[in-house]
Amino acid sequence: MEGTGTGAGGTGRRRAEGPRASIRAVANLAGVSPSTVSRALNSPELVSAETRRRVLECAERLGYRPNRAAQSLVLGRTRNVGLIVPDIANPFFAPFIKGVEAYFRDTEYAVFLADTDEDAATEVRLAEAMVERVDGLILCAPRMTGARLRAVAARTAVVLANRTSRVAPSVLLDFRPGMEQAVAHVHALGHHRCAYLSGPANSWSNRQRRRFLGAACAERGIELVDLGPYEPRFTGGYRAADEVLAARATAVFACNDLVALGVLSRLTARGVPVPVCAIAFGFGHKPVRCGCAVALQLPCVSHAWSADRAGKGVRVRAGGVQRRAARAAGRPRAGLAAPVGRRAVQAGHHPGQGHLRAGVAG
Repeated sequence: MEGTGTGAGGTGRRRAEGPRASIRAVANLAGVSPSTVSRALNSPELVSAETRRRVLECAERLGYRPNRAAQSLVLGRTRNVGLIVPDIANPFFAPFIKGVEAYFRDTEYAVFLADTDEDAATEVRLAEAMVERVDGLILCAPRMTGARLRAVAARTAVVLANRTSRVAPSVLLDFRPGMEQAVAHVHALGHHRCAYLSGPANSWSNRQRRRFLGAACAERGIELVDLGPYEPRFTGGYRAADEVLAARATAVFACNDLVALGVLSRLTARGVPVPVCAIAFGFGHKPVRCGCAVALQLPCVSHAWSADRAGKGVRVRAGGVQRRAARAAGRPRAGLAAPVGRRAVQAGHHPGQGHLRAGVAG
């Protein structure tokens, strides 16, 4: 009868026409128990390399594919990881997303991506919806309250990026070097009254930028005018430009590159030469070439977020995410977070552009 043979032709027909191969059939062919097959497929560190190779070879010959739904029920694992970011359209987050995707691409885990559109309430709804469908969550620059974050972390493993908390490990940027470089530059150019265009008040990154910017300005005797908060988008910067001129500031520090580009666009529209009469700095990923000539003049001091290393270094503490997710590629300068999850991940240094650092989350 067709589809019952063990040769190449029979195997091919079984894949196309026959019933779904079972884990017991794989075990019989490999000469091991069904539980060994399960371990070889789900927890390869528990079996020898030779046993895993033989099981995988037999599974391939039979066309065996594990039933993910059944595994989820039995093992309590979904093999999914959730990634929530504030704004997919912001170029600051794109490399981080790609880094996380790149790391998990070679594993058996799928990454579910969600965009909060810079809204804390939406972020909470997305996180609560995902916790039952994933083995862990990576929250990028989360804006939810500490109480909400604790509630989410109590239901699934959570890793934070650009936010500190005692309930989850963090991947953090050190903003000090970039701020000091920017302030030193405007001071050398003779600017004495600068403006900071603040981002969302509930943003950890925004507070860190302001903290180090204020310290650097005070050290050099520069007056810093706080304006905002503004939405961290091009439109926010466009709206802020008129207030910058009204404040009689000659240098502008924007919370991110998109805001800086918005400022430049509005200043150009008003006939204000940049950087002759004003200078703008953005803190984000890279200058955005959006088609307007003024954008190319942006003297942008960017914190290079080594997102691929951060993605490889995220430590999702749920049993469903492989332990090797805790080993960062790219040879970071220090070890990863302690298993208890209270330390941040250090993920490399980029001269002149700030760096990711390890530190106690708190």
